[in-house]
Amino acid sequence: MQITPHIVVQGAARAAAFYADAFGAEELSRIPTPDGRLMSVRLRVGDSELHLADEFPEMGVLAPPSVGGTPVVLALDVGDAEAAFAQAIAAGATVLQPLSEMFWGDKHGRLEDPFGHRWNIAEHVRDVPHDEVVAAAAELFA
Repeated sequence: MQITPHIVVQGAARAAAFYADAFGAEELSRIPTPDGRLMSVRLRVGDSELHLADEFPEMGVLAPPSVGGTPVVLALDVGDAEAAFAQAIAAGATVLQPLSEMFWGDKHGRLEDPFGHRWNIAEHVRDVPHDEVVAAAAELFA
């Protein structure tokens, strides 16, 4: 079993190009509709798949700008967070949280892509015992 994110964007063809530039995505396939929209674009990002679709408002399929944002964050675990972050910014992503070393042992930052989707970029840099992570989280949210 596997979970594959299927995200909706305004401009799936542009989004596929952005994800190729920002995250090194490779396009696997696309399914156009007669009106020029894309029902599906399958991308490979690292060892995972990401599916994109244009908006289809008549079917209730809407992108973040049409629904006032997104509650979802897509996470990329990478070997070099600095390089991945810089590549995404150069491609047009906006920094929401700069990269920094976090109490759970990752170098971590958050971006928003030009289509309204949010991304965590993380590189594991040190192992932290679970009880220390729990204690640090409790202190942070106290």
